[in-house]
Amino acid sequence: MAAQKGREFLIQALISGSYVNIGGLRTKSLDINEGTVDVSDSDSDGWVELLADAALMSIGISGNGVFKDSAGENFILTQKLARVFPTLRIIVPGLGRFDGVFMIGNLQQQGGHDNEIAYSMQFMSSGEITFTAS
Repeated sequence: MAAQKGREFLIQALISGSYVNIGGLRTKSLDINEGTVDVSDSDSDGWVELLADAALMSIGISGNGVFKDSAGENFILTQKLARVFPTLRIIVPGLGRFDGVFMIGNLQQQGGHDNEIAYSMQFMSSGEITFTAS
């Protein structure tokens, strides 16, 4: 696969039936996680034994950037304050897209007296996430 442009890695929120970019993001990351189910016992000869296809999977998304007062940023803020889990789409160029419901784990804004207002956010999947290859 050829190198891909980081600016085409997008986090979008489903707002009124359309996916809208969460604007101002400079960096984004995607973590696909799977726990383990340890089934080791005294017959395991000192080695850990794991149960295949039994652990919980999750996807974590994070991003940070410059606050631009976009519809996507404001939507995420209102969803966080209302404790609502939004539907997100994560587009990874050359790989595909992930769609599903995510909890807004953290939303932070900061700004120095001589800098722009910046923000960071973290999301954790809630339920099954679908993947569509590009």
